[in-house]
Amino acid sequence: MIGFIIWIIGLILAIKAVLEIMQWKVDGVKKLLVAILVLLTSWIGLIFYYFWGRDNLPSMLK
Repeated sequence: MIGFIIWIIGLILAIKAVLEIMQWKVDGVKKLLVAILVLLTSWIGLIFYYFWGRDNLPSMLK
């Protein structure tokens, strides 16, 4: 049961991260690639996105 709850939390955070990524003012293909990477890498991708990528990736992808 606890594993399911952790999975749901990860899913919600991943969806939130993808929605934030889609609001960036960056080329559509680059946004899509970053969103797919965050989804495929699950918790590791979410940790990377929330602690480093949210602030730095939009400027790096321009």
